[in-house]
Amino acid sequence: MSVLSCFKAYDIRGQLGDELNTDIAYRIGRAFGEYLQPKKVVVGGDVRLTSEELKLSLAEGLMDSGCDVIDIGVTGTEEIYFATQFLGVDGGIEVTASHNPMNYNGMKLVRDDAKPISGDTGLREIQRLAELNNFPEPIKKGTYTRKSILKSYTDHLMSYISPQNIKPIKLVINSGNGAAGHVIDEIESRFEQSNIPVEIVKVHHNPDGNFPNGIPNPLLPECREDTTKAVLEHQADMGIAFDGDFDRCFLFDEKGQFIEGYYIVGLLAEAFLAKEKGAKIIHDPRLSWNTIDMVSKAGGIPVMSKTGHAFIKERMRKEDAIYGGEMSAHHYFRDFAYCDSGMIPWLLVAELMSRTGLPLSDMVESRIDAYPSSGEINCKLDSPEQAIEAVLEKYKYEALHIDYTDGISLEFSNWRFNLRASNTEPVVRLNVESKGNRELMKVKTSEILCLLNS
Repeated sequence: MSVLSCFKAYDIRGQLGDELNTDIAYRIGRAFGEYLQPKKVVVGGDVRLTSEELKLSLAEGLMDSGCDVIDIGVTGTEEIYFATQFLGVDGGIEVTASHNPMNYNGMKLVRDDAKPISGDTGLREIQRLAELNNFPEPIKKGTYTRKSILKSYTDHLMSYISPQNIKPIKLVINSGNGAAGHVIDEIESRFEQSNIPVEIVKVHHNPDGNFPNGIPNPLLPECREDTTKAVLEHQADMGIAFDGDFDRCFLFDEKGQFIEGYYIVGLLAEAFLAKEKGAKIIHDPRLSWNTIDMVSKAGGIPVMSKTGHAFIKERMRKEDAIYGGEMSAHHYFRDFAYCDSGMIPWLLVAELMSRTGLPLSDMVESRIDAYPSSGEINCKLDSPEQAIEAVLEKYKYEALHIDYTDGISLEFSNWRFNLRASNTEPVVRLNVESKGNRELMKVKTSEILCLLNS
């Protein structure tokens, strides 16, 4: 029995060739069919050069397990989430490696109603079956159809805003040559049809699996320059950049400055609470004070959840929360099957800017001043658990509050930090924030880093 190293904690991701190829894709399709016994599954793929062939082998495996396949073409991950719920099918699979290097591909899997399939909800079982590779002879092969859901999906996206609220606005949108372009075109034509004054400047718009402008990953500073440059050059009101499968969007203010995902969570929470007072908002523990403050002031209920899409989605369902946000620029929406979308956030922020009449920098800078943060700092260590224990030992006596939801979060009167070990590598991740004191935040950050590196 061969071990398949492409199965990770939350999804499937591997180097092309040995770790992921058409044979393995076929086996994943068979295993998915065997495990879930679905009648219908929807599949899609990003723009990577191998996505189409992997998707067709996956579809072959699904059909050989007796399952009908609906292929919705070149898509972002969220189009699969949407299609799974909208079409009422039993599962969905997106072939994507998001922002991984060129020689990678992968898959994201959901069951009915777009519920995530990860390590503890079926992914290990699918892995076991794919590794065994001992499938019964196909009795009745499933069917294969192609279908476009773009119109219905865009209808749904537009339902989050009242387009007539939008004042003249100019947006730079950088699709990174990934899968987002066709959706941006469709949204643009909706604005044009309704005479809504939105001007879109498109950067690296055309899908191209060779990624001539680099892998789309705006978390890396070197991947932000083109968006910043275009915002300044076109004097745009906001810049928007996507990763390859556009389940995350990254925003830039009118000065071309990249905005940390953390501060967008508070803005989106505010946008939703203006529509539904008293709603619950889910956030992760890494950085939280700004979100808690904004949610509470806007009349909402902040709820903390463990980091990671499977945990956030589960908690949102449990609490019936209207919105959930992570500092990693994943934003989750109740009416979007509790899933993450990279398209809904920028539409909401554009509407918010129109409603308040404030430039994005004003909205965000006051929040950054109120709660300056370090952003996530990764440290490679030999024994992460031991390092976390040493930090806890140093600070626990003066902490006002200690929380173990995800790693350790320690709060003091005017600063706090979260320290957690990575699921996938020997790394600890540190986040520090303070109440209005940038200097204190910096001092405490280097203090903890010294301790970790010693």
